[in-house]
Amino acid sequence: MFNQRGRSGGITSGPAKEPFVVPAAADISVDRRHLVSLLNRLRTPKGQAAPYPLYAELRSMGDVVPAPWDGFLVTGFDVSGQILRNRSWPVPDSSWRARQEESVRWHTPASMEMSKTLAGLNGPQHARHRRSLGRVFDRGVIDTLRPVVEQAVGELLDMLGERLHEGEADFVALVSEELPVVTVGHWLGIPAADHALVRQFTHDQVYAQELLPTKSQLALSEAASAGLRDYFTAFVRDRRRNLSDDALSGWIRTWDELEPDREAADDALQRLTMFVTIAALETAATLLSAVVWLLDANPEQREWLRAHPEKAGDAVEEVLRYDPAIHVSSRTAPEDTELCGVRIPKDSLVHVMIGAANHDPRRHQDPETFDVRRKTGHLAFGGGPHYCLGAALARLEATTLLRGLLRRFPTLRVSSPPSFFPRVAFRRMAELNVVTA
Repeated sequence: MFNQRGRSGGITSGPAKEPFVVPAAADISVDRRHLVSLLNRLRTPKGQAAPYPLYAELRSMGDVVPAPWDGFLVTGFDVSGQILRNRSWPVPDSSWRARQEESVRWHTPASMEMSKTLAGLNGPQHARHRRSLGRVFDRGVIDTLRPVVEQAVGELLDMLGERLHEGEADFVALVSEELPVVTVGHWLGIPAADHALVRQFTHDQVYAQELLPTKSQLALSEAASAGLRDYFTAFVRDRRRNLSDDALSGWIRTWDELEPDREAADDALQRLTMFVTIAALETAATLLSAVVWLLDANPEQREWLRAHPEKAGDAVEEVLRYDPAIHVSSRTAPEDTELCGVRIPKDSLVHVMIGAANHDPRRHQDPETFDVRRKTGHLAFGGGPHYCLGAALARLEATTLLRGLLRRFPTLRVSSPPSFFPRVAFRRMAELNVVTA
């Protein structure tokens, strides 16, 4: 399935034009031209449809590869997990971004806005904001949301069935993009009329977190960041006038105790609410589509799951390993250090290539084989303090949906190859057409 190779395209973002310099202390050599070509191919539609042969090429260059800009790509599973779980490896926060004087990318409003959300905070500040949310998506919250998800899945599959009676249907538009926003919208009280707007803002905003965003992508992200800020500022303000027993009302009460400055409290609340929404929407939609795509490509495993629906959760974990929604997660070196024989200067940007690490053959036997009975772990949700907030919810949505599909659509088939948006870090399927055979 993943045996295609993409055409080479130009790396057009600012960082990629800077001189390629391997630190003098690094005891490895990298073919710059080959690495640039590989990254270019990864960004093409063909590369997005089939990234794993390209990641295998990247892994062959080493567990830690100096990038064609001032940074490093980490490809090995073990070292990737160590970095993600280690609290001493910070995310690129606002102070780090401010120090990148020659990089326009890190000074864009969208980039600086993200550095103020939970994803861009480190140390005590991150802990304070994280604790203020309480036990987000713990077992109690998941149990409360389970009937909501089950009802939403049932209604969305009803609509899918109606469309399939007419012929081909786009699973992404009808189901994958809808289930996450319906669920988090119910939980936070986002009006259904606003779902499409919030979802589009979310999709556009994450371009600021891409590996090599283009100017046009950064412009989209900037507009989306402003839209999300305005929306959730008003959203928090309206909820404050009508406090209830919902999650956001609880956060408002918490921040009123934490922060005596009402304006500062509401600023923190709008960023937290925005981030939780992004975390719940962005990765889940891709996961739901990948479940359908990968099982269609492996029909014998789909049939096995139909006979063993209780193993749907295991199948979701294998989808997360094989084709995670997030392929890149970045950290910065806390000090001059060495990783796998490569010297990493302090403050260097280190990109953990989750998509490559999850296919490391030293961790997973025969990693290019999709196997729903596999019992090994993955890094799809990251690790450490920045472990994905929405992981439990994404698992609930994907498992519930998979069981519903196995029961209601035994002859569902993918009718044409999926298309993808031009993103590397945050994978997003654009279209997945399905039919019933």
